[in-house]
Amino acid sequence: MSVQIWTYILVGLTFTLYIGIAIWSKASSTKEFYVAGGGVSPLANGMATAADWMSAASFISMAGIIAFAGYDGSVYLMGWTGGYVLLALLLAPYLRKFGKFTVPDFIGDRYYSKTARSVAVFCALLVSFTYVAGQMRGVGIVFSRFLEVDINTGVFIGMIIVLFYAVLGGMKGITYTQVAQYCVLIFAFMVPAIFISIQMTGNPIPQLGFGDKMADGSGVYLLDKLDGLSTELGFEEYTNGSKSLLDVFAITLALMVGTAGLPHVIVRFFTVKRVKDARKSAGYALLLIAILYTTAPAVAVFAKTNLISSVHGKGYEELPVWFKNWEDTALLGWIDKNGDGKLQYHNGPAVKGNKNKPIFDGEKRGEYGERIISNADASTKNELFVDRDIMVLANPEIARLPNWVIALVAAGGLAAALSTAAGLLLVISSSVSHDLIKKMIKPSISEKGELIAARISAIAAVCVAGYFGINPPGFVAAVVALAFGLAAASFFPAIVLGIFYKRMNKEGAIAGMIVGIFCMLLYMIKYKLGWFDDVLPPKEEWWLGISPEGFGAIAMLINFSVSLIVCRFTQAPPKEVQDIVEDIRIPNNAGKSVGH
Repeated sequence: MSVQIWTYILVGLTFTLYIGIAIWSKASSTKEFYVAGGGVSPLANGMATAADWMSAASFISMAGIIAFAGYDGSVYLMGWTGGYVLLALLLAPYLRKFGKFTVPDFIGDRYYSKTARSVAVFCALLVSFTYVAGQMRGVGIVFSRFLEVDINTGVFIGMIIVLFYAVLGGMKGITYTQVAQYCVLIFAFMVPAIFISIQMTGNPIPQLGFGDKMADGSGVYLLDKLDGLSTELGFEEYTNGSKSLLDVFAITLALMVGTAGLPHVIVRFFTVKRVKDARKSAGYALLLIAILYTTAPAVAVFAKTNLISSVHGKGYEELPVWFKNWEDTALLGWIDKNGDGKLQYHNGPAVKGNKNKPIFDGEKRGEYGERIISNADASTKNELFVDRDIMVLANPEIARLPNWVIALVAAGGLAAALSTAAGLLLVISSSVSHDLIKKMIKPSISEKGELIAARISAIAAVCVAGYFGINPPGFVAAVVALAFGLAAASFFPAIVLGIFYKRMNKEGAIAGMIVGIFCMLLYMIKYKLGWFDDVLPPKEEWWLGISPEGFGAIAMLINFSVSLIVCRFTQAPPKEVQDIVEDIRIPNNAGKSVGH
């Protein structure tokens, strides 16, 4: 059977499963909608947390960025994995004992202020919308290639599916759907990795295979071969980095502390019965996440080696079928700059302007059949444009694996994107219905009215998310990294100081969050959207050489500084608030249900 038929079958089966679970687990109360009734087992919650955490950025984009950035791509591995450890050990148990299931709810009560809650709601919406934009783009990419529809149509299909089970089931439906999605995405990621590892090195364990010798009898190590191919084409050695040490540190730190402030991950620890169960589910999730994260570098090496070997120096008629299939998605393209009829892949951009939206003329093809890129960059010899987000999805095709494996990866990519999108939509809807309407605008609203408001908010959020999915500001992982920066700049200091520093008051927290999020937004707008070019320095003059993905670490430090300074010159919080802070740090009765 063809790839498309296999994709229809596997995607259809998985979507039927997700929708069936949503109908079975329909939320009938606000507690079920927000925290799944608080009765999820640690193992199930660990699987759901892993699926919620491993988004399209982890499944689709991370290995793609590592494939092209090489050693520099390790910042995503270190930052996201280390961040989850930080969240599980430093914050989750204390937040669970505090008993507030949204970050704005925690900040509003801990800092005894409606203003603090309002600022937290704004930050939660900003982080969640930035994050969900990357997920919807991932959905569009999968649909555009494997179901042969354009990316916009793919985004609309994804919106409808995620809307159905997020709005109907709430956290209860999302949790059990994410358990199924974890199984789908991890199976889909590991199967082709194992196949290709055996194919290239003879080692069935990808984590070991990519550091092993080639299976062709040459005695050359796979990484040495990739280093040689890279330098031959003008790239840095794959195993060497080109980023400054400061930028690497800043990006890693921003991703770590951003993780610990992500609202859609924090809320997962309120779906279990006890504080002890929250710790257990965090441990399960870490083990389940590690399976994919330790495999991603291997997938990146396999994909990059096979890409170079299969296209460089080939004429159009010699190019494999997978190249022409992906060319039709406008996520990959070739322009014959030197007129020799051979595809030349070298260091440097193939096109000018926004690489995420290269301008293709679908009606014209050159002498050798290559798709014309009308904004080609004549300053480099490179003739190949490759969107980083296609590498994991195209990897099985490049390696000529069976069609069912190719379709399985498509189903896994959709599972990763939709699972995280659903969690984010729940954060958005709960921020509006619970933190804004219930806690501030209309405290007298009935539970039924609050549930209706939550579902309406989710519908509106899906529409906004779809817009950003169609008009994303970058690659999936790059967009998601910005969301982590926003979370680091706004939430992390307020949460950490709220747990571990009794003297922290509302004035300090509010000032820190506002200044931190403003600094991060200004940096993003300038260096990602290109605004204020006539006021601020150009990209080549990043502050201290730190990229927008890493600036969240600087904004976080600014937040901490402002919070502590303002706190010292304003009144201490009430004694009852300080007593609460003391209480949540004491593990008395940690194994029993907490009645907050």
